Amino acid sequence: MTFTENRKPKTENLRIFLTGVGGQGTLLASRLLGEAALAAGYNPMVSETHGMAQRGGIVVSTVVLGDLKSPLISPGEADIVLAFEALEAFRALDRCHARTLVIANAATIVPYPVAIGQAKYPPVERMFGLLAAQVGGLLAFDAGARAREAGSPLAVNMVLLGALTATDYLLIPAADLVALIRTRTKEKFLASNLQAFELGAEAARNPGNWLRREAA
Repeated sequence: MTFTENRKPKTENLRIFLTGVGGQGTLLASRLLGEAALAAGYNPMVSETHGMAQRGGIVVSTVVLGDLKSPLISPGEADIVLAFEALEAFRALDRCHARTLVIANAATIVPYPVAIGQAKYPPVERMFGLLAAQVGGLLAFDAGARAREAGSPLAVNMVLLGALTATDYLLIPAADLVALIRTRTKEKFLASNLQAFELGAEAARNPGNWLRREAA
């Protein structure tokens, strides 16, 4: 595994909140971010909540970097939100502040109450419009379509990680994450994961995918 040059311990604080649905790879994404942060000279802490991960329920994980004492992210504290599903992006609004970067998968996964007719799924454009008005940046695109284009529908996590590395918010070099993906991925999935990562980066570089964008 080859990482970027060794660095002195870093103290810049960064709180990353990841939220999605069981089976989308949320937990793997948080672990990769944590390992890459450690290699880059940070003191990361990773927390996972995955009791419903096997049942299609909500999965939340956090990665905090710098001189922080707890992996918990309280309301209004998240600097970055990686949302693996549209409704989960909106639900994470309470974790955001005025300069938070939100990277959201615009694809939807219908929750159980909606599937049985007890609730309605909110219009995605409406949710994203409200979200964009209250955060520093909102990058929203169909990450599932990018994953399928790469040959693996399960590679949404790689797409979102690639998008994150193409922004100026993340303090971890993209090369460090790519190095980890190469060692943490089975050989038969490696090519598709790497392609998904690059497609995510391309999506972040497309101005048309930004509903709101401010400097980090």
